[in-house]
Amino acid sequence: MTLTEKDHQYLWHPYTQHKTAQNPIAISRGEGALLWDENGKEYIDAIASWWVNPFGHSNKFIADAIYKQLTTLEHVLFGGFTHEPAIKVAERLMEILPKNQQKIFFSDNGSTAVEVAIKVALQYFFNKNEKRTTIIAFENAFHGDTFAAMAASGISFYTQAFQGMFIDVVRIPVPVKGKEQESFDALNNVIENHNCACFIFEPLVQGAAGMVMYEPEALAKLIQICASNKVLTIADEVMTGFGKTGKTFAMDYVSENPDMICLSKALTGGTIPMAITTFTQEIFDAFYDDDINKALFHGHTFTANPTGCAAALASMDLLQTGEMQANIERINASHLRFQKKIESHSKVITARTLGVIFAVEIKSDSEESYYGSMRNKLYNFFIEKGVILRPVGNIVYILPPYIMTNEQLQKVYQTIEEAIEMV
Repeated sequence: MTLTEKDHQYLWHPYTQHKTAQNPIAISRGEGALLWDENGKEYIDAIASWWVNPFGHSNKFIADAIYKQLTTLEHVLFGGFTHEPAIKVAERLMEILPKNQQKIFFSDNGSTAVEVAIKVALQYFFNKNEKRTTIIAFENAFHGDTFAAMAASGISFYTQAFQGMFIDVVRIPVPVKGKEQESFDALNNVIENHNCACFIFEPLVQGAAGMVMYEPEALAKLIQICASNKVLTIADEVMTGFGKTGKTFAMDYVSENPDMICLSKALTGGTIPMAITTFTQEIFDAFYDDDINKALFHGHTFTANPTGCAAALASMDLLQTGEMQANIERINASHLRFQKKIESHSKVITARTLGVIFAVEIKSDSEESYYGSMRNKLYNFFIEKGVILRPVGNIVYILPPYIMTNEQLQKVYQTIEEAIEMV
């Protein structure tokens, strides 16, 4: 039996309707920005395997750090114990995070990082004997698939089976260009009419919505409104963190700091599942009490896994090298040139770039659903051409590993241009 046949017998894949979906592609190995399937076909991984792999597949520097840690301490429980790798990760993050962030909490993935943040926001006010139970989020947000993260997400077909079961979430418009005031007014109105605990947002780029982008000044204003009303703010940097926007964090563009930040994906360079939620000292202090019931009773078996910590340290080392920063600048410049070339195309509605993120919206004769016919046609075309891209409806985006070569980028661009002509 082939790997694909064995997969069909045993496995259940994410975001997949198995009755209608094509068979998955069995990947046998990867190196740099490339992957090879079991038949030897080569693919360019133009989305860094769901945005997690900025330094390329089979990165030896990270692999060596993981191996070294495995021969010393692979895992130890984090309840009542600690270890040097976790402390080093905290120290390293304190050097690069916004200065108001003082405490970090480990978990397993982006969804759990968000789950922790929302639970902390709700319990923060509970510990202060205040009743605040409403979460504010953007329209078309995506924050993950665990329950609170799913509740905060706004892409309805992901969540429609669970309507009526969620915590209270109220949505406001994204402050895209020309609609900033509408977003500000909506936020003020929500705060005035609800007992709001927190506002969670994807800073500057809404990933799963199709790389929707908005300006730092607008986000700063929203954070100011929240701060003046004592509503906590949560920056979900799971996708944007660690260089994707051209700076280490998207919040580095913003003049105001959030109360909490959620990190995962590129945190370990795409090697080991790990997530972190960071907090201000003020938030931590609301849980610091003689009353044990005010503690945060939340944890995961692999919290602060030492091997994951070693991968995170190696990943942060790589990100901060001159070579990697130059790669990010190189890809950004290349994207901007491609954007200028393609945005006037008769079949293109708009194109946009921030850091290594590029997105192009293609004209369609009908409204395109997330997994609609155009999306599927585009996806299959890209796979046939040996390029891994996952369109969001009629929006095609690139979010490549930082080590992708200029030649590989040009092939991705050329394939997108061919796809636009094809549709």
